[in-house]
Amino acid sequence: MKLADRELSLTRPGKGHKDLRAWDAADELLLEAYANHRGDGPAPRVAIVDDAFGALTLGLADCQPVSLADSALSREAIAHNAHANGLDVSRVDDWRAPPQGPFDQILVKLPRQVDYLEYILRWANEVLAPDGLVLGAAMIKHMPAGCADRFTRLMGSNEPQPARRKARVVLARPGEPRLDGWTGLWRGYRTADGWDAEGMPAVFARERLDIGTQMFLPVVREQVQALPTGARVLDLGCGNGVLGLSALNLRPDLAVTFCDVSSQAIASACHNHDRALPGTTARFHQVDGVPQGERFDLILCNPPFHEGGTVGDHIALRLFRQSARALTGEGRLLVVGNRHLGYHVKLKRQFRQVRQRAADPKFVVFECAPRQTEGGRS
Repeated sequence: MKLADRELSLTRPGKGHKDLRAWDAADELLLEAYANHRGDGPAPRVAIVDDAFGALTLGLADCQPVSLADSALSREAIAHNAHANGLDVSRVDDWRAPPQGPFDQILVKLPRQVDYLEYILRWANEVLAPDGLVLGAAMIKHMPAGCADRFTRLMGSNEPQPARRKARVVLARPGEPRLDGWTGLWRGYRTADGWDAEGMPAVFARERLDIGTQMFLPVVREQVQALPTGARVLDLGCGNGVLGLSALNLRPDLAVTFCDVSSQAIASACHNHDRALPGTTARFHQVDGVPQGERFDLILCNPPFHEGGTVGDHIALRLFRQSARALTGEGRLLVVGNRHLGYHVKLKRQFRQVRQRAADPKFVVFECAPRQTEGGRS
């Protein structure tokens, strides 16, 4: 694919994406907008936010942009495509330690969540040079409701460009509102255990306990009570950490690991642990799936069924396979999912036993026992 002035070979690493391109018209329009506003002087200092597969970061490799992404998948995909194209990308930052300005241009793939968009724009106001420019773009069908309002309210200008090829670019000059003092930075709810579960803007269900987790938690608590002292528990795709922290609140002797692909989710789970259960043993990993080389006595999972604009069970299937390999011989996976996804059939391909533990018209909870190999280990 020709992006900017270079020919790039871009792929979407992992399963479930073989027929999908690793770039879209919004990427191409952003690179065109960058070229139109670059000027004739020295190369501008550029930051790129949430470049999914490297089209922007690698397309502008000559100006050595700073790339920042919430998802660990973006970091892995950019590294994969950089290597494939013989380019050097030293790192991709995330929101736990975002890069410092000033930046002359910030290129943003606009997110679907409007609160997360507000977070990005407020951060941009902190790190843009006084005459800097935000260039945001998305496919029109993916732009969040309230996008125009956020640009108008937060930025010094709101300059939507004519739609082309079902995508739109929005230009904006820096404004005054910043992250400091923003009441929307953390939002949450009081749990049944009496502690506050808060989340940053990119975190799923940050303002209320989602209905799948509501049905899941009683089964989690029952399973946790039966664990041996010091058992190892994984909250897989932890979000704000409510599952793992509920387990740890009930059994402070447990060793709980929290992992999520989102840096804001990991920051939120860590924040909630430090406020609600200081002194208990917890570890936090921003990673796509189960931490490699580790084994667990219990894995808790409420898998997502969408990744950006892609909907399907490919994420869940990957997590099931990884969980089956990471359980101890007597370990168990507890998983909740929408009934229509038919997880019971897919789980039986990976696990020796799949037992229904709870159900309602919309959700089902399963307990899964790993297959045994020679020597009695899974």
